[in-house]
Amino acid sequence: MSHPTSPEIQVQESVRREFYQRLDSYSAAPLWTALAKLVTSEPRPDYVPACWNYAQMRALLMESGDLITASEAERRVLVLENPNLRGLSQITQSLYAGLQLILPGEIAPSHRHAAAALRLVIEGNGGYTAVDGERITMHPGDFIITPSWTFHDHGNLGSEPVIWLDGLDVPIVNMFTTSFFEGYPQETQAIVRPEGDAAARFGATLLPLEYTPQSASSPLFVYPYSRSREALDQLYRNGPLDAHHGIKLQYANPATGGSPMPTMAAFTQFLPAGFKSENYQSTDGTIYCVVEGRGCSRIGEETVEWGPHDVFVVPAWASVQHQPSEDSVLFSFSDRPAQKALGLWREKRG
Repeated sequence: MSHPTSPEIQVQESVRREFYQRLDSYSAAPLWTALAKLVTSEPRPDYVPACWNYAQMRALLMESGDLITASEAERRVLVLENPNLRGLSQITQSLYAGLQLILPGEIAPSHRHAAAALRLVIEGNGGYTAVDGERITMHPGDFIITPSWTFHDHGNLGSEPVIWLDGLDVPIVNMFTTSFFEGYPQETQAIVRPEGDAAARFGATLLPLEYTPQSASSPLFVYPYSRSREALDQLYRNGPLDAHHGIKLQYANPATGGSPMPTMAAFTQFLPAGFKSENYQSTDGTIYCVVEGRGCSRIGEETVEWGPHDVFVVPAWASVQHQPSEDSVLFSFSDRPAQKALGLWREKRG
């Protein structure tokens, strides 16, 4: 079998280039030149491991409090942008994260949007969020949700700053081109139910008689840290540690048993001092926030050191090992339920 000579190869390449240029003029392109990037042998995220030191971010957040009010900003938030996704307001390719500040006496006006949101309260007492007609008092460590298209506003009735971590599925919503936004007619929404109403109906392993879920999101808006911390403690005292996760629990929709929201899952885990987790990989890139403790995580070839309230991200399919230097609690969230709904989620242990 004869092989093309060098002049023949040059002619062939010239013909191909001319063909590709004509394709381009028709807004078309050859798949064979892009296939290796489109269909990879394993996940290749465009973002990287990263960590945000809370002390540094808190100083910047407090500085922003002198520059703009919560009502002026709509939401006074410092977006945590992945170093490889600058300008996109993304911490992973599918999720958004930011740190929000409410100063004493302030109100962040009520609005609603198609994107779903979650909050992890980091510091401060006296803050609240109102969701769908019910006001919820914030306490450090509490996990709070704002389901898609529910009115929500925030305020601070206390004497100290209140700060929390926001997580939203904005990139997913925008990828589908399904973003909607609406402001409430007044600064705050009407409160139509007493505080604790949702918890009484759905938070005690009970449901209202003949209850039928109205949406895929949890009807329970707040998951108090005191309860989740107690559960972690009891499981640690009475059960074996998972070699990859220590003691790890997922927050659940009490009406369905699924995730609190259809696009985002949230988790809490306890890692005792001296524990070293085994390698773990999963397709859901995960954002962590340190609720308690100190330690480090080996993410691929990088090591991230973390302390109280630091935020760090583990990219999709990156191997991760956690090694706490003291008893630690990590909160985390990811797009796992969206991946599972589409039949895409995978994990690898060891």
